[in-house]
Amino acid sequence: MSDRINDVLRAPAVAFVARVLLTFPVWGSGLSKLIDFPGGVAEMAQFGLEPAVVFNIATIIVQLGGSLLVIVTRATWLGAGALVVFTALTIPLVHHFWSMTEEPFRTIAFHTATEHVGMIGALIVVSILAAWTGGDRR
Repeated sequence: MSDRINDVLRAPAVAFVARVLLTFPVWGSGLSKLIDFPGGVAEMAQFGLEPAVVFNIATIIVQLGGSLLVIVTRATWLGAGALVVFTALTIPLVHHFWSMTEEPFRTIAFHTATEHVGMIGALIVVSILAAWTGGDRR
């Protein structure tokens, strides 16, 4: 590998930006549910998650708290683990393409579910890297 590329990949600022970008879909969603709290509650109710207010609060806490732990590398395993469980649960609760018959919703749900699987893998990788490098400030 080129020395320049290696230097860039080892730069703390690049690692920080990568963690921000990795968690962006999650903390962006959490901020959205916080800023538009009634909209977040309506989203929870739409998917049959009741009491919707409690589910919205729990979602905000997991999304923002888990993302923050990953971004600042403080108990990365805990933050990433919470986001992995949360993201995995959204597949059967929200993106259950196997039970949908109407297009394009079935295809959209399929692609979203597969993207979630990729996000789960990336969150596991970020935890592994934090453990390997000792960069996780407990």
